[in-house]
Amino acid sequence: MKKAFEKAQQFGKSFMLPIAVLPAAGLLLGIGGALSNPNTVSAYPFLDIAWLQAIFTIMSAAGSIVFANLPIIFAVGVAVGLARSDKGTAGLAAMIGYFVMNATISALLALTGELAAENLAGAGQGMAVGIQTLETGVFGGIIIGIVAAALHNKYNKIQLPQVLGFFGGSRFIPIIVSFTAIIVGAILFVIWPYFQLFINQLGALVTTTGEIGTLLYGFILRMLGPLGLHHIFYLPFWQTALGGTMEIGGKLIAGTQNIFFAQLADPTTEQYYEGVSRFMSGRFITMMFGLPGAALAIYHCAKPKNRKVVAGILLSAALTSFLTGITEPLEFSFLFVAPILYVVHAAFDGLAFMMADIFNITVGQTFSGGFIDFILFGLLQGVDKTNWPYVLLVGIPWFFLYYFTFKILITKRNLKVIGREDEEQQTAGGAQVTATDRAKTIVEGLGGAENIDIVDCCATRLRVTVKDGDLVNDDIIKTTGSKGIVKKGTGIQVIYGPQVTIVKNEVEELLDK
Repeated sequence: MKKAFEKAQQFGKSFMLPIAVLPAAGLLLGIGGALSNPNTVSAYPFLDIAWLQAIFTIMSAAGSIVFANLPIIFAVGVAVGLARSDKGTAGLAAMIGYFVMNATISALLALTGELAAENLAGAGQGMAVGIQTLETGVFGGIIIGIVAAALHNKYNKIQLPQVLGFFGGSRFIPIIVSFTAIIVGAILFVIWPYFQLFINQLGALVTTTGEIGTLLYGFILRMLGPLGLHHIFYLPFWQTALGGTMEIGGKLIAGTQNIFFAQLADPTTEQYYEGVSRFMSGRFITMMFGLPGAALAIYHCAKPKNRKVVAGILLSAALTSFLTGITEPLEFSFLFVAPILYVVHAAFDGLAFMMADIFNITVGQTFSGGFIDFILFGLLQGVDKTNWPYVLLVGIPWFFLYYFTFKILITKRNLKVIGREDEEQQTAGGAQVTATDRAKTIVEGLGGAENIDIVDCCATRLRVTVKDGDLVNDDIIKTTGSKGIVKKGTGIQVIYGPQVTIVKNEVEELLDK
């Protein structure tokens, strides 16, 4: 089980690099697509200026191209995320492998006479980096990314005979990946049509479960959060046919998020895809309203002498949740000391997804359900397309639902949330060591440099694989400002919040020395 957790956390964090490009692309597409849309220009004539519309059109195109090439971005990103060293070579090999894999599939389609001349979407085919191939979508990119990383980790130090010595080490990786990609392409040519059918049927099953299925989706998604495995769960719904398919502009688009952004760039769109209400929009209710309500309840339940310190911590965490949709800093303030609150939070989050589905709220997102995405993909897109006012109508009661539920549970059960500890209040979440000493202290807390195997991070967590989990000292790590620690065998996750990339770079620089 511990080994499985370690592998799963490495796999989950590898998604974060490709996911990290989505907010920037989403901003360009959200602003450009919304303000260049003919309906928007008609409603707001002051936008009808040639040079202004040219800028918005360019922004929309710049954002669209990223979402149009997500499979290759995921191929490179997953390979880089899973590679233990020399990550650039792994990324290059994955890109080459992606080209070869799709070229192989295309050649086999041509040789068997199955290469569609028209209606590519109906035949389960599409265009990938200029190659007509099977529509493997992001799955194809993830598969070749994993293959490239596995081969890289195994052979990047290989020594060949002296006459072939130039092609040893890292130079061998693109070669072995290219030949392996041919085999992968041939296998996908045979099995992928069946997999497409299975995914479509599974997506249909989720759809037929109605609002109950949406509730379970939201609950499971939130319960996987503490383990850092939620990316593995929601990504197939966002990026593959599991989240539905739709033909837009003559091209078959798979995955809720991909469909949403394809519609965003399509001026003929009148109503956004219903899958958005099932797999995305519920987040806005929880992150913008529910969790801030929980933060206020925790503040009011804190001991009077601790409220000044607690206010600063909770205000920062609540604003982070509200604006960006990043919830870990707030969730981890009560997860470990009062798990029952987290279970209630997960249940309410599932209900929020169900409410978004019931009211057909179709406000999309790039990364998470914060106020920034709400403005771009809700407010600016219009009521008719998104039904965004329902976020407010449901969200305001949700604030009070969280507030009163958390307050009652905390006081009735005397839960020791932040500010209610029996001992003298510590500066929770605040660093007790200087920034200069932080990396040194983290390495010490992880058992020393010789105990650290892999260091990486996701959006909010430092994800480390150590050789001996028993050498990890939680108390030392907590002095560096961590919000919480998750340990499963040799898989360690230290929660720092959005600044975690800086922490990771500091640790890597120290280890390099």
